[in-house]
Amino acid sequence: MYTKRLPALVLLLTIFAYAASQNTRQEYILKYQVLAIKEMNRSGIPASITMAQACLESRDGNSELALASNNHFGIKCKASWKGKKVYYDDDEKNECFRSYKVVEDSYRDHTDFLMQNIRYASLFEIHHTDYREWAKGLKKAGYATDSNYDKQLIKIIEEYELYNLDLRWSEDDLANFASARENYSEPAGAILNPYQTRNVEIRNRLKSVVVREGDTFETIAQEFGLKDWELYSFNDYPRGYRPQPNEIIYIQPKKKKSTKSKPTHIAGKGETMHYISQLYGIKLRPLFRRNNMEFGEQLRMGQVVYLRKKKK
Repeated sequence: MYTKRLPALVLLLTIFAYAASQNTRQEYILKYQVLAIKEMNRSGIPASITMAQACLESRDGNSELALASNNHFGIKCKASWKGKKVYYDDDEKNECFRSYKVVEDSYRDHTDFLMQNIRYASLFEIHHTDYREWAKGLKKAGYATDSNYDKQLIKIIEEYELYNLDLRWSEDDLANFASARENYSEPAGAILNPYQTRNVEIRNRLKSVVVREGDTFETIAQEFGLKDWELYSFNDYPRGYRPQPNEIIYIQPKKKKSTKSKPTHIAGKGETMHYISQLYGIKLRPLFRRNNMEFGEQLRMGQVVYLRKKKK
């Protein structure tokens, strides 16, 4: 009697163990998004696209192909494949799929597969932040047979805010990102919010950042959980202005006057009131009024600019 029940019990325990080990989609993204960013920096393939494809093709790392063969993108052998092979039923019975030693190899091979295949060449003419066109291009090129493949990728990207991954970061940023990820446990909000790698500097008791190559107000706003219009407003810029590398940008509203230690400023060659406004974290219009100047009026070299008290 006991021996007859044993197989059913073993099967039940196996099912429970498998269910307990299942990745959620959020857990899978947190675990592998650094790989997606690294591959984007190597190739220009949007990290959001790589991450969404991996989620979809591997069922968030829970598919048999992913678990047994580290194949997270469902890439089949093809004639050029010289590595290990496994066989599964897919569109046809007993189809050949690539097998990898580690997951990192799967992500690298996915990048190489797209870069080296002529059918995907047109994708690399699309900007790496245009995930919608990339999704449509993958479907058109026949990456998957599902007629809704592009819509599924876009849904994952937008639901989990994976477009935040499409920021090009340096190797140092990636190292900081990976370190922060290891020490982070409870995800909340946009995926990247807990992992800000940019230094926040305090100027005039205000939080500010220095613009890096490729930054826009939109990407900076995404990084800090703000709206882009807030950054335009905080920094006295018209909508559409593109911040320049090394420029100071405030991520909270500027103050009406400077600190006591900085009562005045002597204008240097080519300096503008906006430059001084940003340098000291002072709202632009009050700065003009304090100095009895019309809004937009130009400074003279050597002119004393009053930062705290109104000019007499």
